[in-house]
Amino acid sequence: MVLVAIIIGISLFVAMYETYAERKVAAFIQDRHGPNRAGPFGIFQPLADGLKLFSKEEIVPNHSNKFLFILGPGLAMLTAMMTSAVVPWGGHIHAFGRDISLQIADVNIGILYIFGVVSMGVYGVMIGGWASNNKFSLLAAIRGASQIISYELAMGLSLIALLMMTGTLSMHDIVQQQMDGRYYALYQPLGFLIFLICAFAECNRTPFDLSEAESELNFGYHQEYSSMKLGFYLFAEYVNMFISSAVMATIFWGGYDIPFVNDASFGLNHGANLLAILQVLSLFVKIGIFVFFFMWVRWTVPRFRYDQLMKLGWKTLIPLAILNMVVTGFVILLRQNHWHF
Repeated sequence: MVLVAIIIGISLFVAMYETYAERKVAAFIQDRHGPNRAGPFGIFQPLADGLKLFSKEEIVPNHSNKFLFILGPGLAMLTAMMTSAVVPWGGHIHAFGRDISLQIADVNIGILYIFGVVSMGVYGVMIGGWASNNKFSLLAAIRGASQIISYELAMGLSLIALLMMTGTLSMHDIVQQQMDGRYYALYQPLGFLIFLICAFAECNRTPFDLSEAESELNFGYHQEYSSMKLGFYLFAEYVNMFISSAVMATIFWGGYDIPFVNDASFGLNHGANLLAILQVLSLFVKIGIFVFFFMWVRWTVPRFRYDQLMKLGWKTLIPLAILNMVVTGFVILLRQNHWHF
């Protein structure tokens, strides 16, 4: 329970300061200062934003479905937070006379669990858009749902090729197989690229933010929301971005493996606790690189048209993922039968 509370707290803290980082990255790209009033270098800006959301008036439209209107943002936030349960954040630490794993649940179907929880997130978008009784919100929710469903197919197919190599669905086992630099992104570059593109669509990030297209749909599926209901939707997006980065770092880039370091010998020489701390830091550095990439793309790449979005998903990414799966299976078959060209 302590580890659950710590990970939830870290996820919320990271999501809070992702908003600050995004505004600073946008300012850097656009050659301006960004937040610089609330505290030194504007570091208290996320706290000011949170206080503003907490203190704003709660507004529920008269003709909305009030139960579903409240359920939508809660469901979006819940599914965003549940995904972190199977991510291994580090090895083991020795405390209170026993070894404590830095993973909430090491289930043998960890990747299936992530897909199951992520697929539930679309209900938060759909319920919020429909319950608002607003045509723009409903249109945005339909866009978001069709987008997420389309890109989940390509994402799942890209992972099948990886699972053919790993032979396991356990996140912990996948990390162990990548120790000492044997990262699956090097063996599955196309699969990683497809997964990365689909992660942008799953998180509703530019250039796939068609469900939040301000220029077309006023504000998107959460147009009628205010106060912390709106805050939950916005926070859920940043938590999803953080967890998506953690998942990509885990299954493709070795997770908590420390690059250029033999973790086993380092642990024997310097102790398991120091190794675990450095492993957590290594994972967070990898996550930070992915989060920066999410932000960089948002402020440099224009938004797709909706027909371009769907065409990319159905006519490009899914065929490429199937091709990658077939080629991977063929290569594995050759290796098992010791065939040579």
